[in-house]
Amino acid sequence: MHDIKSIRDNPEAFDAALKRRGLAAMSSSLLAIDEARRTAILASEQAQARRNAASKEIGEAKKTKDEARANALMAEVAELKTTMPEMEAAVKAAEDQLRTELAGIPNLPLDDVPEGTDEHGNVERHHFGAKRNYAFTTKPHYEIGEAMGFMDFEAAAKLSGARFVVLKKGLARLERAIGQFMLDLHTNEHGYTEVNPPLLVRDDAMFGTAQLPKFRDDQFAAGALGNEGQGYWLIPTAEVPLTNLVRESILDEKELPLRFTALTPCFRAEAGAAGRDTRGMIRQHQFTKVELVSVTTPEESRNEHERMLSCAEEVLKKLGLHYRVMTLCTGDMGFAAQKTYDIEVWMPGQGEGGAYREISSCSVCGDFQARRMDARSRGPDGKPRFVHTLNGSGTAVGRALIAVIENYQQEDGSIAVPDVLQPYMGGLKVIQAN
Repeated sequence: MHDIKSIRDNPEAFDAALKRRGLAAMSSSLLAIDEARRTAILASEQAQARRNAASKEIGEAKKTKDEARANALMAEVAELKTTMPEMEAAVKAAEDQLRTELAGIPNLPLDDVPEGTDEHGNVERHHFGAKRNYAFTTKPHYEIGEAMGFMDFEAAAKLSGARFVVLKKGLARLERAIGQFMLDLHTNEHGYTEVNPPLLVRDDAMFGTAQLPKFRDDQFAAGALGNEGQGYWLIPTAEVPLTNLVRESILDEKELPLRFTALTPCFRAEAGAAGRDTRGMIRQHQFTKVELVSVTTPEESRNEHERMLSCAEEVLKKLGLHYRVMTLCTGDMGFAAQKTYDIEVWMPGQGEGGAYREISSCSVCGDFQARRMDARSRGPDGKPRFVHTLNGSGTAVGRALIAVIENYQQEDGSIAVPDVLQPYMGGLKVIQAN
């Protein structure tokens, strides 16, 4: 959410940043709504002040037995009582309109974000390792898993439809092992606090992290629970409950940064992904992910972004997977992000010669989400200010599973277990069909 005062103070800078996002100028229309809102507020405040003053004057007129003046003032107060609700309604309508307009505008990119219109404008920041060489023709993960009998898309389709999978035996255990390994790494070595959050959240929480209202069609609605008047949603990522842990609060800046992690199922409707990645586990309606969330001060958010990236990278380094880090361009960033790093892992089974596929996105959001959540901190000067929030995948467990299957596939159809995962697999070194 944007600060209308900041737009009012520097509309040219706001429009210039929107242009980098590929959007038309909006400051003039926003400021027109804001002016109408401020005019309505002033009129309402003046009416309230006049009503209070007139009420006092009535008493004075009655003391002096000036009945004519008292009657005139009472008539004026009565008229104000009639018109003031209309003025208050006008204020609310203007405020709601401004809030709705602001809620639909994406975050503004930082100055060092490369410009571009789509993924082709992304810039490689660095890479780790190198592509593996195989003495045999590599296969995609779904062929390997189905041949083992441990990856069943047909059974999942009978249960739930397309974009679901049933994992069995060694692959079910391998996915669990990957998630547990990531949690242990982030909590024991990276200082994140493990959280087990609700998987159902309310409208306000989804609005706070900017899934609503713009991306409503990408979410799974769960209907209403009880008579609370709000809808419930299956979380698309643990970013939603983890970030909202600080909503409607004022933190002591001595407590910052707060770093949270969670291993949860995630649910996405993938409404905009028709026809994409229809084979295999790349793009599922339900998947597992380890999420990283940080809450920090404006001064430290850029450093925290680099730190979060390194934490996510460490997962892939320990798994021995080749990857590259891309700085996303202005046209490819997410709605709430100021700057995003994508980690793309190399998967040898993704087409001829393999392909890089996103396995983590680490984003700094500035105070964009904090304004929507009303999450603030109080510094040494005692004045509250909005915190900065960050989120990243640390990493997507399902895609890490795919990367391990494809990178560690053996010519006989088995899968070697990476050294770091073997303790989580009871010492098992190779997964093979029974």
